Amino acid sequence: MATAGILSLRLFVAGDSADSAIAIANLHALLPEKSVSKSGLKVSIEIIDVQREPARAARDNVMVTPTLLKVSPEPPCRILGNLRNRTSLILLLGLAEPDPA
Repeated sequence: MATAGILSLRLFVAGDSADSAIAIANLHALLPEKSVSKSGLKVSIEIIDVQREPARAARDNVMVTPTLLKVSPEPPCRILGNLRNRTSLILLLGLAEPDPA
């Protein structure tokens, strides 16, 4: 459920695969859990292993891992991959405005 003032994220991973470990590390490097983002939002990160909880993946229509879902604030978004591109991740999560070029 979306809550105002919280950047709520769900990262879907597949066990201890290399891409899953990289995605988790990259997300935590950008946004340590229980931190506050530069936009003033409290960060909430839920990591879901689809091998242990396949119903959660099905409920959120996750077919590929790693997948990061931004649950709140609106608009929601879905980011696939190991989250290496920090600049794109910041923009997609709404943590910074695009550079007007």
